[in-house]
Amino acid sequence: METDEELAFRDFNSLKRYKFNDERTSTTTSREQQKTENSIEKCYNRFQQMQYLDVKVKKIHREEHQRYLETMLRRLPSHYECLDSSRPWNVYWILQAAHLLNFTFDEETLEDVVQFLIKCRHPNGGFAGGPGQYPHLAPTYAAVNCLCIIGTPSAYRAIDRESLIKFLFSVRETDGSFRLHVDGETDVRGAYCAISCAKLTNMPDEVLKKLFDKTGDWISSCQTYEGGFGGAPDLEAHGGYTFCGIAALALLDEGYKCDTQQLLKWNLQRQMPFEGGFQGRTNKLVDGCYSFWVGATIPITQAIIQEGESLKESLFDTGALQEYILLCCQKANGGLIDKPGKPQDLYHTCYTLSGVSIAQHSSFSFNPQVLGDPVNELLPTHPLFNVPPRAVALSLGHFEQLNQNYKDSKIPLNTQQNSAPNCGKNSNDCEKSSTECCMETDNGINNAEDDEEARVSSVSSSISN
Repeated sequence: METDEELAFRDFNSLKRYKFNDERTSTTTSREQQKTENSIEKCYNRFQQMQYLDVKVKKIHREEHQRYLETMLRRLPSHYECLDSSRPWNVYWILQAAHLLNFTFDEETLEDVVQFLIKCRHPNGGFAGGPGQYPHLAPTYAAVNCLCIIGTPSAYRAIDRESLIKFLFSVRETDGSFRLHVDGETDVRGAYCAISCAKLTNMPDEVLKKLFDKTGDWISSCQTYEGGFGGAPDLEAHGGYTFCGIAALALLDEGYKCDTQQLLKWNLQRQMPFEGGFQGRTNKLVDGCYSFWVGATIPITQAIIQEGESLKESLFDTGALQEYILLCCQKANGGLIDKPGKPQDLYHTCYTLSGVSIAQHSSFSFNPQVLGDPVNELLPTHPLFNVPPRAVALSLGHFEQLNQNYKDSKIPLNTQQNSAPNCGKNSNDCEKSSTECCMETDNGINNAEDDEEARVSSVSSSISN
């Protein structure tokens, strides 16, 4: 799709030829596919008539989604009890979705979030899914993302990078893979979460080199014959694992270690011709969350193939993807969904909106490719981290100042906590006392913003141009 084309809604009548044909052999899978297509067809048929009666049908329900997020941040409904071990994730999904919709919470609320996440931080490093639980790479990734999105001095201090480094080494295996927690399962999510946390907190090169020795090779061994990545070697290719695999390799500047051409082909094949959205695996149903998992993987892979050159066009149908989210995945009372008939939830609200952002900004033209009303334009997201690009730049700048401070004072990195003055305060206050002067200077932040993605990787620079 050329970047200077104006996006328009597809001709829904002509799309019917792309509906699934079971060739008179009905199976459980084929019936589910046809049921899903029929529910989506109803949405498209409704839109064809309602667009002449209600201009809102072409818009993202921005105010409704904002109210939904605000309500969920303050009090989760009882059915979220099953996610008690994923509480930093709930916060991350809310903050990231809010960023995309271009609104933020008041300073007091954000500081409350920081203090809650501190309660989730484990004494041995890393973050747990809730206060008093064991540290785990997944909520650690979510918590670090949250704190970098907030981006205040107290948020950065809450990360406690030295204990984070110790935690990452505690879940590292000798083959370069990572367990999600001590004695837990090993899969590519763990590798991605570890790499993302390390890169976003700008850990020193000597730490990165030792921490991720052989990790790129292990990740590349997870690529399947189809082209996507499985959770571990010899497992089925999956959209979520594929994002984790290629994003991790890109952050390590080791994208060349996988078959990028086959990877790109597999990802492009995940876009459903009738629905417009992405499926996560071969012969599976469309799902709104893969708007990001697969949608972001495509420009990441393009950037690797083009060796850092700025991308001129998107290779998937960005209009069709936005169409699916806009017409099929929005709830009138706020929140977004997997597919028609499903309830709204924070996970799908975050990743459907993230996918729309990727679709709108993936061709890197001066005019984002926005379907429907111009007010549908969302803010950009960083495709490797899925946080605001500016948050990435500021975090890199903050921790680079910290790195430089230790170099200048010749304090070993592994003695950070011991080197803070014992001022009778908690460890966060002591850490601030020893580094506050250089961590919070405006000049350093401005320089970091100017440098933007230069410290992440050449691939990151080309994607976030």
